[in-house]
Amino acid sequence: MERIARTRISDLLKREDFGSTINVKGWVRTKRGSKQVTFIAINDGSTIHNIQIVADVANFDEELLKSITTGACLSVNGTLAESVGSGQHVELQAREIEILGTCGNDYPLQKKGHSLEFLREVAHLRPRTNTFGAVFRIRHNMAIAIHQFFHERGFYYFHTPLITASDCEGAGQMFQVTTLDLNDVKRKDDGSIDYSADFFGKPTSLTVSGQLEGELAATALGAIYTFGPTFRAENSNTPRHLAEFWMIEPEVAFNDIEDNMALAEDFIKHCVRWALDKCYDDVKFLNDMFDKGLIERLKGVLDGEFVRLKYTDGIKILEQAVADGHKFEFPVFWGMDLASEHERFLVEDHFKRPVILTDYPKEIKAFYMKQNDDGKTVRAMDVLFPKIGEIIGGSEREADYDKLMTRIKELGIPMKDMWWYLDTRRFGSCPHSGFGLGFERLLLFVTGMSNIRDVIPFPRTPNNAEF
Repeated sequence: MERIARTRISDLLKREDFGSTINVKGWVRTKRGSKQVTFIAINDGSTIHNIQIVADVANFDEELLKSITTGACLSVNGTLAESVGSGQHVELQAREIEILGTCGNDYPLQKKGHSLEFLREVAHLRPRTNTFGAVFRIRHNMAIAIHQFFHERGFYYFHTPLITASDCEGAGQMFQVTTLDLNDVKRKDDGSIDYSADFFGKPTSLTVSGQLEGELAATALGAIYTFGPTFRAENSNTPRHLAEFWMIEPEVAFNDIEDNMALAEDFIKHCVRWALDKCYDDVKFLNDMFDKGLIERLKGVLDGEFVRLKYTDGIKILEQAVADGHKFEFPVFWGMDLASEHERFLVEDHFKRPVILTDYPKEIKAFYMKQNDDGKTVRAMDVLFPKIGEIIGGSEREADYDKLMTRIKELGIPMKDMWWYLDTRRFGSCPHSGFGLGFERLLLFVTGMSNIRDVIPFPRTPNNAEF
């Protein structure tokens, strides 16, 4: 077979230099035809669209054409031609076909509809489907959009550790990291585990957040963001939870809660705008196949400002809804941690646009959040989105050493391994704020997918660590 430089299908579909000799490589999506001509649709992952290969049966070995089945990998040399059929304006008139990899009849992704549940069982193959090709191209683009947003605004990308001896959230739902032989664990006289022989000489876990280290960096570099994997050992099988997921966490010195809200809104709008501008074909495919309101909902985020709403006022709205006959699964009262149904009611039914909820009761928020003068609430902020609920959580941080220590003691949080974090309040403390965006939650919104396991290549959930 003549060696010709490969052209990506995404580029080929834009070309109009008909008569040019072209090479494409990709995997067979469909094959059909007659005794005279065979039509082969192949895709190389660069676009949601296939290129149609037109093969004159008389020019090719019969056995070779028989071996071209759904899923087979081909290299095709041919002539670029204007397509007479509908759906695309170019096709490739095949001159040479080489089968790079055959595909047996037991290939799970035959030409038929597959449920998302089934595709999770073959997660190693599902990126070859139109749906997951679209999702993962959007995932890539969202990562690029995030880095560009922060870089253009003078933030520094800061790498925080995956292995930590501190629990940022105080929840205790962490995966332990150890080199100890679990079949022969050495114990102290009091029966507790002797960690002196462990790799780090103390108990360590996979991180639930890079925030604490990010605060340290912000007090030196001014504005930073993290973007990396985080882990929570929460035994939850909901469509919104993963044990391993990615987080984006900006921290900014001298920002107060108002600055924090403005940054969050600008950030999320930038990502949505990028998806519509750079990934429109993939977004439209998902809109047409899964969520007819996706594009309208994305455009709706860009159309107006997000609502700023205090928690207390939000509770009043929910209480009024109950009084008017609306049924919630969970009760509504001041001091509660809002459930997804409450968050979505505020966004979808009451305001009909994204809401930033602020000034939560301090009892339901983390120790590091700055307390308001009322002594009851903290300068927390959650960004609530349609269909998702909370997509961003953040706050202005407590900058006063004495107030922070008082709160730590009230909650009984062990701080022996966090002296370095407290030093940021002892040595040149400054007002600062930040937030965390769950990357997969963003992708749920942008793709319209309904289960978080379908926006990450290899989901990690309870009793599931395949692939």
